[in-house]
Amino acid sequence: MTTQSSTTRRRVLVARPRGYCAGVDRAVQTVEKALERYGAPVYVRKQIVHNTHVVKTLEERGAVFVEETEEVPEGAIVVFSAHGVSPAVHEEAAKRSLRTIDATCPLVTKVHNEAKRFAAKDYDILLIGHEGHEEVEGTAGEAPEHIQLVDGLDGVAGVSVRDPNRVVWLSQTTLSVDETTETVARLRERFPNLIDPPSDDICYATQNRQVAVKAIAREAQLVIVVGSTNSSNSKRLVEVALDAGADASYLVDYADQIRDEWLDGVTTVGLTSGASVPDELVQQVIAHLAARGFGEVEEVESVEESVRFALPHELRKDLRTA
Repeated sequence: MTTQSSTTRRRVLVARPRGYCAGVDRAVQTVEKALERYGAPVYVRKQIVHNTHVVKTLEERGAVFVEETEEVPEGAIVVFSAHGVSPAVHEEAAKRSLRTIDATCPLVTKVHNEAKRFAAKDYDILLIGHEGHEEVEGTAGEAPEHIQLVDGLDGVAGVSVRDPNRVVWLSQTTLSVDETTETVARLRERFPNLIDPPSDDICYATQNRQVAVKAIAREAQLVIVVGSTNSSNSKRLVEVALDAGADASYLVDYADQIRDEWLDGVTTVGLTSGASVPDELVQQVIAHLAARGFGEVEEVESVEESVRFALPHELRKDLRTA
């Protein structure tokens, strides 16, 4: 365990906003309400959100997570995750007579609609995002013949378009704001008439959490990000913290994953969490750090959030008639 002078001021700066965004809150509530309304099992295609603890908790309540729609028994209820799905997934669900509840984040749906609109106008669409991410697969599936993936700066050189005057960029909603800006600038060097999306695709919550972690990283030697390794926005918070000046930053699912040697010589710890993380996990980290001498806790609010999303209409209808 870390040993330091008892006179050393040791503190934790907790970022705000952090944790659940409106889209995640909506998606998790969707599964919870579906279990209450219809009873177990309720099937969920992919992880409802990218967080180990949330998925485990919902499994204990009767949610069954599957990789593909074909694993869901015919006629059963299936919830589509917050990351969105392609039209092909909706078609497969219809063929199997599944009762679908679409918990896609409305901000992801906005990007899907942009993709469809620009594809209808025969634009080449450059989708900035991470290969294999569910959100990227869902968006690309809206217009596969028009969309090509640009996976960061390294992907720019390989882009080929039909008409450099009819090119638009869109992005995965959970990317690093700074890195995406840099990628767009590099694309614009190649395609000066590159069109921006009608509104910023990176979601408000992703941006706000990155702004908040920058504010604490400037004063912290160590920044701990609570989140899962398959969470894009959580991993970006680690990168942003390091770029903003933290000496070290680590991603953990739970407090007991924090190693005591990380705290050696540290007087200020920054703490935040990804957009799919319940705050109880952050509170457990605060307690863990307090037990190691970091008893002074200060919340640092950078942006105020008040966004809320209604539950999916399919579920709201059934809840009203219950």
